[in-house]
Amino acid sequence: MERKHPAMPSLRRGRGGHAPPSGAADSAARQRERVRLMIQITARAGEYRRGLLHAVSRLSPEEAQILSDLEQHGLQVPQLHDVLCGGHVLVDDPGLYERWRSGRGSHPRISSHHRDIDKKRYPDIGMRGHVVREKLHGRTATGTWVQLEKTPAAFGGRRLPSPDDLRHLVDYVVYRCTGSNVGPWGLSRMTERRPMYLSPLVAVPTALPPPVAGALATTLRRIEESDDTTAVSRELAARFPPPERADPGAELGQALPGRGGRGLFGNSEVWVTQTPSRIAARVLRERYEEALRADPVRPRGGAR
Repeated sequence: MERKHPAMPSLRRGRGGHAPPSGAADSAARQRERVRLMIQITARAGEYRRGLLHAVSRLSPEEAQILSDLEQHGLQVPQLHDVLCGGHVLVDDPGLYERWRSGRGSHPRISSHHRDIDKKRYPDIGMRGHVVREKLHGRTATGTWVQLEKTPAAFGGRRLPSPDDLRHLVDYVVYRCTGSNVGPWGLSRMTERRPMYLSPLVAVPTALPPPVAGALATTLRRIEESDDTTAVSRELAARFPPPERADPGAELGQALPGRGGRGLFGNSEVWVTQTPSRIAARVLRERYEEALRADPVRPRGGAR
């Protein structure tokens, strides 16, 4: 039975059967094309299972979104090889969990990754695709983890094991024997124990050992006392003493607006002691001589 009207592609349809704005459709198309080019570039240098380039031609917008988000968080083209081969990726961005969770085709799934997370509150989420095969992601304490798997699996419930479940068990045996994750297009040594980090949180506060903290507090107090002696008037400085702090090192590393707080040399003056370049010196000398010619009364003392 022939259709009188051809079916519209899913990319051109929005919720409720309405076509999305042309700008959103164009942005999605550019995103998919960019991800395709990234995969084609890495396929020239890396070794993959057969069929990758054919799968790339059928890349879905949801798959492109995941890989594009990883790129936005620092993923490089060489690292894309490990992602496509099943590398375990940690991203210090919890917002990615909800973003990918709401994608079309996403569904809760059971996995053994990151058991310290409350799975009832943050269940692991799977999604199938031509390139990612089975994308699996979940929450970490500070962000989101993601891993691509070769074989989808849906353990749990009262259903009987499917052929995919059995193939997934075979992939697990390969992991136990080789120590490598089995991804859609190869093997990766980037496992949960040795993951790939993207956008790591490097500004995490860390407590100092008591001896180091004591030595630091003593040094900061000595610096403050020496600063008081450099005031214009000792009597005036005595009338306005600095605030008494039990721990002067507590201000270190605090991000305050402008030059507020001590920070890492936040209130220190910066002096440039490097000798100026010869070109800059010549330009300054020429401007100084021009000023002398315009004002002969000006005393000569060299360029400043």
